[in-house]
Amino acid sequence: MRRAEGLPSATRPFLSFARLLRHHAFAIAPEQITSFMQAVTLLGPRSMNDIREAALAALAPSPDRRGEFEAHFRAYFYGDARPAIEGDEDDETRIKDDRGAREEEKQVARQEKGGELSSALEQLSSRDFQRDADGLGQFRRKLASALPARRSFRTARTRSRGTLDLRRSLSEIVSADGDIPSPLLRRRQAVPRKLLLLIDVSGSMKLHTADYLKLAHAAVQGADRAEVFTFGTRLTRVTSALRIRDREQALARAATLVDDWDGGTRMGPTLLAFLSVPRFSAFARGACVVILSDGLERGSHAELEIAMRRFSARAFRLSLASPLAGDPRFRPATAALHAILPALDDLVDGSSIGSLTDFILSLARPAPAAASIWKRVS
Repeated sequence: MRRAEGLPSATRPFLSFARLLRHHAFAIAPEQITSFMQAVTLLGPRSMNDIREAALAALAPSPDRRGEFEAHFRAYFYGDARPAIEGDEDDETRIKDDRGAREEEKQVARQEKGGELSSALEQLSSRDFQRDADGLGQFRRKLASALPARRSFRTARTRSRGTLDLRRSLSEIVSADGDIPSPLLRRRQAVPRKLLLLIDVSGSMKLHTADYLKLAHAAVQGADRAEVFTFGTRLTRVTSALRIRDREQALARAATLVDDWDGGTRMGPTLLAFLSVPRFSAFARGACVVILSDGLERGSHAELEIAMRRFSARAFRLSLASPLAGDPRFRPATAALHAILPALDDLVDGSSIGSLTDFILSLARPAPAAASIWKRVS
């Protein structure tokens, strides 16, 4: 959000309140903040209740977060004790769009392996990717036609199985001096759904990050509407970097954008931060959302559960691809996985490029919900 130095001092408390709500993952667009301040102006205001009503009308908190909104309002404007919100972090999750400048701060990466690296502590580092062959060419060529399709509101001319194109038909009648020609038809077009990849780059995923970024590059090259984000302790959009045709150049560019390679993980807060930005949240609406992560959330999983429910409500299909699921002994037994399982459409093997490409190319085919599959397995 832009700095407020140019605004009148009387407006700054309202802007700061909106910032507070965005910090706590309320989805608030800049236009809503402007409407909030305009509503306060129109109402006078004569009392604090007028400000509260303006905030409810303009900022529009969802019904399930109304109580949390009221608690923040009283804490900010009345000075009540700060509401105790489960999973609240001291530091705000940082979001980086791939059009922004890179921060200079870096730290040395740890040299550990495995799930023991799952941590909530932020650790910044850089990453290099090796040049090798992976056989993703066939996946790239098949992807656009393999994704699920939806009916667009745009129409195209067709010879059969369509609806009457009244405008063109009347024009034909006029040009034919009243003769009735064969009816002209139009049909709504089918367009592939968006593909959204969210890649966990925390320390516990360091053995798979390189493969996931190569897969993401092939997806962006093969699908017109693919979006890619990385998350660890921060959220970074890397789509524009992966649009570079040469893979090595694309991955090198992506490596300069992401600052939290192989560090800690705050899966719940970063996914909520994604949903709190209206432009990012729109990427998930009606899309096939694939989260590439082991799902190892340290501490409370309340925010992760909330984020998954919201993703499930927006997405056409929500999938979690975990490298742990490649082990036949794997079961979603952790508290976090058990809590989010009902929101998932798929919980699949993410341990190799082959298993991931096979799964993504099968997204158009219906499958039982993840909860029903894993209940039978367990």
